[in-house]
Amino acid sequence: MSTRTPIAFLKGHGTENDFVIVPDPDNAIDLSPAAVAALCDRRAGIGGDGLLHVVRSAAHPEAKDMATEAEWFMDYRNGDGSIAEMCGNGVRVFARYLQHAGHTTEGDLAIATRGGVKTVHIAKDGDVTVGMGKARLPEGDVTVSVGERSWPARNVNMGNPHAVAFVDDLAHAGDLYSPPPFSPASAYPDGVNVEFVVDRGPRHVALRVHERGSGETRSCGTGACAVAVATARRDGTDPAVTGAPATYTVDVPGGTLVITERPDGEIEMTGPAVIVAEGKLDAEWLETVVR
Repeated sequence: MSTRTPIAFLKGHGTENDFVIVPDPDNAIDLSPAAVAALCDRRAGIGGDGLLHVVRSAAHPEAKDMATEAEWFMDYRNGDGSIAEMCGNGVRVFARYLQHAGHTTEGDLAIATRGGVKTVHIAKDGDVTVGMGKARLPEGDVTVSVGERSWPARNVNMGNPHAVAFVDDLAHAGDLYSPPPFSPASAYPDGVNVEFVVDRGPRHVALRVHERGSGETRSCGTGACAVAVATARRDGTDPAVTGAPATYTVDVPGGTLVITERPDGEIEMTGPAVIVAEGKLDAEWLETVVR
């Protein structure tokens, strides 16, 4: 990385789940875990729950096999620099960036992720719908705890792991600075995103979430999908059983997402995505902070 060449960046968010966006079509920028963590630092860096590294699929070794289906690969990183399989809000913001940069227009497109190729629709009203694929519901009982309280949780995998716990009060989730303990440890060998959920009305719930590698965030797209799936099973509205789609409104601290699960198991998430700023990174600063 040249110490003299500034690096372009943008800042965006989806229901206040915010991201540093680094356009790098040719995969030429070395974004080490330390560099990502420095960029996502809210005091000493730009600040974000995660980083969206925008790379052409053909230029990235993890995405070459998807290049015929999707031109662009979302190389997503958590705020601590670790790699994540998927980020639902991130996909929406990624799509908004591609539109902002002139790489796509309103309508349909495909985006490659570590969780597979995702179909996206950019609507005229600004909302973005992402095809999130199908949920997997691993067998086995899971428990999550905060302080002296503990709850049974539904194990839902949306390409990344989730534990969904229904609680009486969202305050029971505590401060969510550190990962809520879970058991058995074998359920999530690589850690887990934990959602605490309360009912707001018919097919309407609200959540707080601890995202693995990021702490509590204002929103989690895959988490909202996992919550809708878990709630549908609890409510007896599993589309595979009823034959009818199940749509849930999911309030997150940063806004509202609408999740629909179809009888074939495919899940769609709709919500806003906003680009708020763009600028240049001081490459010399970045080199300095990661030494």
